[in-house]
Amino acid sequence: MALTTVDIRSALNVLGAIMQWLAVPLAIPVVVALLYVESPWPYLVTIAVTLGVGKALARFEREHIRDREAFLTVSLAWLTIAVVGAMPLYIEGTGVFDSPVNALFEGMSGITTTGATVIRDFDAHSQALLMWRQVLQWLGGLGVLLLATAVLSRLSVAGAQLMETEARTENVTKLTPGIEKTARILGLLYLGLTAGAALILAGLGASGLAPEMTLFDAVAHAFTAIATAGFSPRAESIGAFSPAVQWAVTLFMIVGATNFVLLYALLRGDTHRLRNSEEFRFYLGILAVGSMLVGGLLVLDQGVTGGVGDTVRHAVFQVAAIVTTTGYASTDFNTWSAGAKNVLFVMMFIGGMAGSTTCSVKTLRWLVVTKSFWRDLNVSAHPQSVRPVRLSNEAISEDTVRDVYAYTLVAMVFFVIGTVLLVVDGERSGAPITEFEALSAAASMFFNIGPAFGQAGPYGTYEGFARSSKVLMILLMWVGRIEIVPVLVMLTPTFWTR
Repeated sequence: MALTTVDIRSALNVLGAIMQWLAVPLAIPVVVALLYVESPWPYLVTIAVTLGVGKALARFEREHIRDREAFLTVSLAWLTIAVVGAMPLYIEGTGVFDSPVNALFEGMSGITTTGATVIRDFDAHSQALLMWRQVLQWLGGLGVLLLATAVLSRLSVAGAQLMETEARTENVTKLTPGIEKTARILGLLYLGLTAGAALILAGLGASGLAPEMTLFDAVAHAFTAIATAGFSPRAESIGAFSPAVQWAVTLFMIVGATNFVLLYALLRGDTHRLRNSEEFRFYLGILAVGSMLVGGLLVLDQGVTGGVGDTVRHAVFQVAAIVTTTGYASTDFNTWSAGAKNVLFVMMFIGGMAGSTTCSVKTLRWLVVTKSFWRDLNVSAHPQSVRPVRLSNEAISEDTVRDVYAYTLVAMVFFVIGTVLLVVDGERSGAPITEFEALSAAASMFFNIGPAFGQAGPYGTYEGFARSSKVLMILLMWVGRIEIVPVLVMLTPTFWTR
């Protein structure tokens, strides 16, 4: 029997509420447009459309949302917000945004916190448009934070329930019965961190340590640093600012990619939970090892001018930017040696902690894969032994381990397929790309990193890719951001039948 109308109406009702709520953040670029004497009409029109369509959808009857409706709602919500995010870009129509595909690419990159851009000339666009990109990424960071902690853990998607083991605290990771409390706690923490980052950046600018940092830049980069998103209103990204700003942003990225439940416990004075988190130690270890590898290669290859201090700063910054999937740039790492670039490429597959704003596979899954593989080696040597996989001294169920392996394998399959399709489409469309460009672009899109190598490097753009390739990238960003499973589940025939 087909899926009943009531189930679809429940998903549409929630979607309507989300669209109406989008009118609030859309007011920010309206204010910016008025302050900079620019046209607010692209955003006012979008507000009118979202309110109208949202109210129409909200009229559908909503009943209890079960797992299947949750999958449907999550998938449709990300697509819908991407379209809404693209609307003012296309309505304004300046520069590359005279193309609907480019506008949708930027909108999807924004809401999925990917940070990839098609903009060639930042000066050609209004301050309101540049701020809207930042706001859209901030919304994406908040949305995925709530998605990961409140929805995916409940649905046991791809091992997301592991967060219950690593970060139990006051029922904060439960969808029911306290979703309002969950949203309030995480939202206030997220808002507070963003405000703190903005104040620090503005303070650096006012103190003379970062003379290039305006109030506009401070707010704009605070939005995307805590969201581990990567959009910048500057063509040179964080490279446009002083070393003090780069070190501060490095800290913001690391914090944004830390499990927010652990941060909440830390704010309450519970340092024990953070100190005893195996994932947190694993996460910091990867950042340290990656930074040492890149820094060592840069010293050997003399890839950075300015001395050891600059080399260390750029190595730490870029490893943090890639591991946390923020995608900022402090320098053009496209010019680095092959060894350093390949280390950064490998870092694309890591990701930050579960329960954070970050993307990619995430350190929690890699920790489980590592522990499980080591367990299997020991069991092979001692077949009679029973060795459960433990995380922070708690045993993990074998079903969860299988979920993690399955997700990791499927993610790699998607990455490989995306790479092949980009190479083939580039040849077909007369815009060929090299194999390494395709590999890095596919990884960057699917794992929501932002910059890649070659033409899509940190100071480059994705505008030069074929239109069909950009459509493929839009799909990769969407599927990767919602962690594959909701989309795959909807493609199964049993999803639509009782």
